[in-house]
Amino acid sequence: MMINISYRDEVIEKKINSIVGSPYSLTDRIKKNGVGSPRFKINKSSEKINNLLVLDKNINYCNIELRPKGIIIRFRSLLETYGLIIPFHKLNIHKEKSNQYSVFFDSSFVKLHVNKDGEYSFFRKLIAEKASSTPKNPF
Repeated sequence: MMINISYRDEVIEKKINSIVGSPYSLTDRIKKNGVGSPRFKINKSSEKINNLLVLDKNINYCNIELRPKGIIIRFRSLLETYGLIIPFHKLNIHKEKSNQYSVFFDSSFVKLHVNKDGEYSFFRKLIAEKASSTPKNPF
């Protein structure tokens, strides 16, 4: 689900919290060694996201926030902030090239340029978090 999160709205916050969980507390953030990603450059995106990104001539960047039941990918277009709300059970991550990760959700996707060790370690943390939250199949 993509939503405009530029302005504080309690209805939208409740909806986001029901999908991906409420934000981690300060102590949990410290235990996890941070829950936010560094800034990633967006190489390519699905049509719906790309239509927002081409509105301005800036380089397109995003960041990712870990939540207990999913992630939020935030990016800006013009003066608005948008969030792609993705629960873990619908999240797919692929490493395509040596410096590119793709994040898929239903029919939406974002391809991110990764070039630093800290950025790789965030994706390792994200994959481990997804694996630990996914229920195990008993079969």
